[in-house]
Amino acid sequence: MDRLNLSSSLAEIDCELNRLDDEIRALKCRRQRLRVEKERVSFERIFGIIEKQIALQNVAKNIDTSIWESDSFDWSAKCTRILKETFKLDEFRPLQRAVINSVLSKNDTVVIMSTGGGKSLCYQLPAVLSRGIVLVVSPLISLIEDQILQLKKLSIGAATLNQSTSKEEVLYTSATFLEFLIFKITVSFVEKALVDEHSELLLLYVTPEKLAKSRKLMNQLEKCAKMKRLKLIAIDEVHCCSQWGYDFRPDYKFLNILKRQFRDVPLLGLTATASAFVIEDVKDILNIPAATVFYSGFNRPNLFYEVRRKPAATEEVLNEIVSLIKGRFQDKSGIIYCFTRKECEDIATTLRKKGVKAAHYHAYMSSTDRTHTHEQWIRNELQVIVATVAFGMGIDKPDVRFVIHHSMAKSVENYYQESGRAGRDGQQSVCILYFRVADLFRQSTMVCTEKNGLTYLYGMLKYCLQNTVCRRSIFADMYSQEWDSSECKKKCDICARGEVAKTIDVTSIWRNMCAILAENQKKERRLTGAKLIDLAMQKDCQLQRELAEVTLANLLLLHYAEEDFHFTPYAIISYIRMTRRSAEYINDTSHSISIERWQQESEAQRMGPMVKRRRRSNPEVDQ
Repeated sequence: MDRLNLSSSLAEIDCELNRLDDEIRALKCRRQRLRVEKERVSFERIFGIIEKQIALQNVAKNIDTSIWESDSFDWSAKCTRILKETFKLDEFRPLQRAVINSVLSKNDTVVIMSTGGGKSLCYQLPAVLSRGIVLVVSPLISLIEDQILQLKKLSIGAATLNQSTSKEEVLYTSATFLEFLIFKITVSFVEKALVDEHSELLLLYVTPEKLAKSRKLMNQLEKCAKMKRLKLIAIDEVHCCSQWGYDFRPDYKFLNILKRQFRDVPLLGLTATASAFVIEDVKDILNIPAATVFYSGFNRPNLFYEVRRKPAATEEVLNEIVSLIKGRFQDKSGIIYCFTRKECEDIATTLRKKGVKAAHYHAYMSSTDRTHTHEQWIRNELQVIVATVAFGMGIDKPDVRFVIHHSMAKSVENYYQESGRAGRDGQQSVCILYFRVADLFRQSTMVCTEKNGLTYLYGMLKYCLQNTVCRRSIFADMYSQEWDSSECKKKCDICARGEVAKTIDVTSIWRNMCAILAENQKKERRLTGAKLIDLAMQKDCQLQRELAEVTLANLLLLHYAEEDFHFTPYAIISYIRMTRRSAEYINDTSHSISIERWQQESEAQRMGPMVKRRRRSNPEVDQ
């Protein structure tokens, strides 16, 4: 009898423990959701205020950076000679001369220069001029290797040390007997070169991880600085320092010691995308509050920006892309960005089957395969690279005529950089983004745990849904700049239309969605975005899927609805719930919600058949 009682007690304890484990998991999920929501609300509340304050401060300071554009500095003639003889360039691009003059004057400097603007010359030319060491901190090994290969062609000594570098081998370039060679040398060779006044080494590229974890390297750099050989520290992608930036990297935190350890060495921070708020944060983190800031302007007038509605059927999207490549972009070089590596591989395979010279590129390929694919594309043996965001920083191909995003980017900043790989030679190029709301939920489950991830993603959603204001206006907001749409000169799909969008009342759709969610909540059911849209279409047989999707997306932007993330051991699922704002207005019969939409026959014809098929917009979301 005692044994039976003990067994019964153990079973009860096990049940109680299981119940507590379930409650703990649920509480952890709720805590995570609340943390994400708190960060989102806090960020939105203070970000706009601080951005405006900083913009006003910058205007009040009225800092005139034009003095740095002068060609009357002691080194100006030599700079021009090096530009032509070593770099084989006829003239400086906008701001390059000014930035070079600033760093040669030993000023801490930050430069925001659009993709393809020539940021690397701002530290490479001073390296050749000074004949000392320029330390370059860069986040990507592939980008570093690409730059070293470019320096090889120019006979400029450069080496790299990173966490994957073995003790025996380092990538190094050197001029020997008038023939430029690239070879492997020992780490100790580089360390000795730092303190050797006769060394050919001019640029040392390192990752932030290498700086943080190599005490020996830091010791050698300190010796180099004491010998007055360390001339400049350049930090590429400097926005990665800031937690408010769209691409924060924890390893960049270590860089805050550089100014303390090398007080007399100027720091140069470089980025293509950073708001005024992020730049101020970067200056504070790097201990360079008095840094001179150069801003080249965000507008790329040779780029045409366009957002297209993305068909639900993969085959239809690919057929349209193939038609573009074989027609509008025949024999033109381009990039197609995809969300997953599987999409990259599948789309590249389909393009090849349809007669397009294409190959995929993603981070899970071997470095040899990535390099081979990249070089084939550079030599125009491939017309199209189908890639994830792994194919990004440091691409040096000026004649890219189109960049197509098969899915939305995770932020406006990311999109600006990725699309900005088109038209670096200044010639007319096109940036097309295919958008469907289902892609939003794929992205949101990936970024929901990132600091400000949802805020940045919803900024991209706003760009995709925009129908009445110039596309470039959102880029201007990103940089806290004023923008007059007349300056666009019809170089985006909205300005090119020259028409007025139609206002559509979606109040009834909103009320139906609220009712559906309330009904399912009573039954303790949660709905994904795709399922909610399906039920809304069942409730209103006249409702087209595309309008239902766009309405839901606008409700998220307007804070009538929000995503509720459920964390499982295998995935993160996005559910939809209505907010307090919806609860506040749902019984107010005078309250209405409207959205702006373009009505085009071609689009209507394209979307019509899909409405009849009523396909699931995204099986991944319905899980």
